Amino acid sequence: MPRQHGERGDGIVEHLRDGVRRGRYVPGQRLIEADMTAELGVSRGLLREAFRRLAAEGLIEIVPNRGALVRRLSLQDALELFEIRLELEALAARRAASAPEAARRQFIKDVSYIWDNQPRVSASAYISENQNFHAAIFTLAGSGQLIQLNTQLQLSLIMAQISPSLTAEVIAQSIQEHRAIAEAIENGDPVAADAASRAHLGRARDMVVKMPSDVFRQSLHGDVETVS
Repeated sequence: MPRQHGERGDGIVEHLRDGVRRGRYVPGQRLIEADMTAELGVSRGLLREAFRRLAAEGLIEIVPNRGALVRRLSLQDALELFEIRLELEALAARRAASAPEAARRQFIKDVSYIWDNQPRVSASAYISENQNFHAAIFTLAGSGQLIQLNTQLQLSLIMAQISPSLTAEVIAQSIQEHRAIAEAIENGDPVAADAASRAHLGRARDMVVKMPSDVFRQSLHGDVETVS
């Protein structure tokens, strides 16, 4: 049976989301309609509808006379998102650590990959692993509103933009922090889960502050948009 119009639209949106998460489409990249319709085998109408949906989510921007671009954050955007994420992640970690023991045991099984000592050689693969880990915490937290807010904050977009700085050493440190969060959740310790989550997001935020200015979106005057 042919796919319905809405189902095809959903597929395009998910393809583009996944492309940003995996680095196929990078922040600041122009999504050229002619190329995208040929690549995906869809009409311009369906593609434009997908662009509108992703623009509403904050993943892409539709710019007059330029079309659709993968959103590129300014430094202020990134720091504001980290500030919000830190509080939401800490709340989710506390709720997750307070979940029933059986649910926490299942969570540990679901994120068992964080104890794999094999070096992560692909930044894009680690971005996917990172997103899965954080999503698992929000799922265990058991709050639909938290899950929705987490999705709206576009962790994948932030990670895609800072991916050039994800060295082996940075990834290894992040994995150790994931383990500390997971162990606190496994032990049913909300205070430790909160502290480990804040330490993890705080270090990532501090790393963003130290990144080269050309990583971030430029202002209309050609300067880097910074925190006022």
